Amino acid sequence: MNTKLKCLLLDDELPGLTYLKMLCEQIPEVEIVKTFNNPEKLLTEIPDLEFDLLISDIEMPGIDGLHLAEMIHNKLVIFCTAYKDYAAEAFNIDAVDYITKPVKLERLQKAISKAFERISKPETAKKFIQLNTDKGKTLLYFNQIQYIKTAVSDSRDKTVLLSDGSFLNLKNVKFDTLLKELPETDFCRVNKKEIVAVKAIKFFNHNEIVLHHLEENNKNTTLLLSETYRSDFLKKVKI
Repeated sequence: MNTKLKCLLLDDELPGLTYLKMLCEQIPEVEIVKTFNNPEKLLTEIPDLEFDLLISDIEMPGIDGLHLAEMIHNKLVIFCTAYKDYAAEAFNIDAVDYITKPVKLERLQKAISKAFERISKPETAKKFIQLNTDKGKTLLYFNQIQYIKTAVSDSRDKTVLLSDGSFLNLKNVKFDTLLKELPETDFCRVNKKEIVAVKAIKFFNHNEIVLHHLEENNKNTTLLLSETYRSDFLKKVKI
């Protein structure tokens, strides 16, 4: 594991943000990737940032820290706030720690240690991920997925075909995010718009993949195998 925790810092009040940054700079295990004083700006930049931990205020204009944390999947969060009222909600969304202001260096170091413990624990094999759909949150089990494609209605969304023949519409999620969560040996991207479960494949050739799934016209679903992803695909199917 990397010896440093890559951190984002967020506080809408600049003096508080400056103070938090100063404290973090005194903790050798912390690498500050970027600081923000606007939660909306942080959200827009997150897809391009590599980080392990967000240290965030809670009460902010626009998006509060609790809702922001729920939008960031699979990242650790430590809250630093002047209010004690949100502690229960913070731990309900699995926050690493909850620090009340004024933040002391020793207290922040303790929270960082908790984050290290959390990130260094060997993960048991995950069987599902939690994602937002057009009907609310869902637990998407890996063994139910046949393929995932870009939604027709909105390219930011993804449509998932499940093993029972039904479809789920995932809201505002990137293929890269999904690929990081899906078991690497079981799933493969085959073109710019589709990911396939290896077990769902019936036949394939140099340019096409035919799935077991039958569409309404009683023909098997066929996916394009593009040149960009062909090599990785062939490794996955051990050819």
